[in-house]
Amino acid sequence: MAEIAVHMTRRLAGLSKWCRRNPITALGFGIIVGLGILGLLAPLIAPYDPYALNPREKMQAPSLNHLFGTGIFGEDIFSRVLYGIRIDFGIGLGAVAIGLFTGSTVGVIAGYYGGRIDEVCMRLMDIVAAFPGFILAMAIAGVLGPSIPNLIIAIAVVNVPVYARLSRSRFLVIRSSLYALAARGVGASDVRILAWHLLPNSLAPIFVQSTLQCGWAILDAAGLSFIGLGVRLPTPEWGVMIGLGAPRIITGQWWISFFPGLAIAITVMGFNLIGDGLQDLLDPRRK
Repeated sequence: MAEIAVHMTRRLAGLSKWCRRNPITALGFGIIVGLGILGLLAPLIAPYDPYALNPREKMQAPSLNHLFGTGIFGEDIFSRVLYGIRIDFGIGLGAVAIGLFTGSTVGVIAGYYGGRIDEVCMRLMDIVAAFPGFILAMAIAGVLGPSIPNLIIAIAVVNVPVYARLSRSRFLVIRSSLYALAARGVGASDVRILAWHLLPNSLAPIFVQSTLQCGWAILDAAGLSFIGLGVRLPTPEWGVMIGLGAPRIITGQWWISFFPGLAIAITVMGFNLIGDGLQDLLDPRRK
């Protein structure tokens, strides 16, 4: 037990030292981890059922009974914002994961093999990137229909060229490195060279970009839901909630849209702080 206590003390001391050296990154991690915990504990924290309607208490201002007020159907805004963390985080992380895997695969193949393969892959990425990102996501979501899986696919497709170009540019540099040439000289297969030698040395910029993209993916998801091409009622998604409350702002019911919008702003800020901090930490030229 004493050894465990000493080990934990050293770990906490190291974590404290890291936080002091990287306060911005630590703040971003704190925001995202804190929101994640709130989302996981939403069933225990939320005072009301996020799907429950109470017309008698509709559009009430924030109070002790309803911390964030109530919506146009009498729904508790605070409870819906808490449950919205699960949905928006799931959409953002899912879209980034699919876009990262697909785009990085295309970029790795193009950067490693070059030639005609590189030309074909990159021209396909240029076609996708030629369209404004949000407009393309609107078109895909409109064709596929409004649902959470389709929303994830629409946002992921828009982000594929970003990861493809990033991973390709990285592989164009490291494919002729000494360790790659040495592995090829001893007879290592292409798969082994890619998996064991090149890919681990190219993950830093891709990881930083994926962190930044998480915030933008959540923002795009909220925007698509706001205009009716994403998540639909009664799902407690932040963009849907903003869309319901937007017409009521001019009549004084500001809280219906304000608190979901604040949740989006805090989330995007948290991911951006993490991405900026990791970029400084992982880029030796910035040290």
